[in-house]
Amino acid sequence: MSTLGLFIEILAYVLLAAVFIRIIFSWTGFDPTNPIYKVIFDITEPILGPIRSIMPRMGMFDLSPMVASLILIFLAQLGSSLRT
Repeated sequence: MSTLGLFIEILAYVLLAAVFIRIIFSWTGFDPTNPIYKVIFDITEPILGPIRSIMPRMGMFDLSPMVASLILIFLAQLGSSLRT
């Protein structure tokens, strides 16, 4: 079970990093036609899209990255507990 736990933990942290990079890109006005932006978008949209469809926007604030971050941190902790 330790290999599965390690895989879940690493995957969760990689996805969490991708979500943070996407947040930084949105703050800086990074060019959406850039291939790096497209890769990060393709990685994070399957996570953020369903959360965004369930949770309404709060004015101009999109809180789906925060919810996704909390879920990914929980999954990383779950993976860590499976390793022990």
